[in-house]
Amino acid sequence: MSERAVVVKSPVGLHARPAALFTKAAKASGLPVTIRKPGGDPVSASSILAVLTLNVACGDEVVIQTDGDGADAILDDLTRLLEEHEE
Repeated sequence: MSERAVVVKSPVGLHARPAALFTKAAKASGLPVTIRKPGGDPVSASSILAVLTLNVACGDEVVIQTDGDGADAILDDLTRLLEEHEE
């Protein structure tokens, strides 16, 4: 199992458009990806509703995990999405 701790840099956190882009990329990976706040329960990163219920704000840390062939490359791509600062 591979995992990354990432600080979300979008000014709106993981809400609306950033969450949609993130969940679309997680689903397209073809692997089961989860996301959670530290100390929290993991949810499916490919579910927009599950991701929105985490209530992730700008500056919050999240942990993303996946397992399988290419897991590290997938986490690299998802990390980049979370660290992008959109205006």
